Amino acid sequence: MSNEQREKVIEVLNKARSMELYAIIQYMHQHYIIDDLDYGVLASKVKKIAIDEMKHAEKFAERIKEINGLPVTDIVKKVTKNQDVKEVFEFNAAAEDDTIATYNEFIKVCRDNGDIVSARLFEEITEVEQEHYNYFDDTDQHIKTLKESFLAKMSVGSAG
Repeated sequence: MSNEQREKVIEVLNKARSMELYAIIQYMHQHYIIDDLDYGVLASKVKKIAIDEMKHAEKFAERIKEINGLPVTDIVKKVTKNQDVKEVFEFNAAAEDDTIATYNEFIKVCRDNGDIVSARLFEEITEVEQEHYNYFDDTDQHIKTLKESFLAKMSVGSAG
């Protein structure tokens, strides 16, 4: 890989890292709110997904360091606060969908610049992002379809 190619790959790896850092903070903020509302089942899943995002951010940082780059620590955008539980899952599904589309573009950048290792890392992480999207979208559909009965089932201490 030439220096110019390496810089292009580092740029997309750092953009991805910044996206993951944003997701961590966004999802943990949501976790705290949802948990305070006693939706324990939903809160624990959002927290688990935030932890997945932490692992992704670390994998991107390690790859950046391997190719002699410096991992960023800033987030891609400002965290959205004070969301209603009924808004969270549609919001997160949209964010994951955007991440998948962006990472597919980044895979092409890595391949075009001769870095199959980084391309494979993006492919691996994109598969997990697809699982996140599926969960958020399914949960959003359940909330929209089943409304309060679904949310009641997700609360702490529910029998279901």
